[in-house]
Amino acid sequence: MNGDEQQTASKLVLTPKEVEPLLGLSKNSVIALLRSGRLRAVRYGRRWLIPREAVAEFLAGGK
Repeated sequence: MNGDEQQTASKLVLTPKEVEPLLGLSKNSVIALLRSGRLRAVRYGRRWLIPREAVAEFLAGGK
């Protein structure tokens, strides 16, 4: 794990850019998941904040 991966691993919330490599998806695909509600997140101003457990839920097939 490099420094960026270690920092991402310790965060409680992630940005779409940080979620892209975790899911192996493009930015547009991640944004589409957020807008559809399939990937749980909070909108804070113009930013998406994605709880780490929301990524695990998505990968497990739940919502």
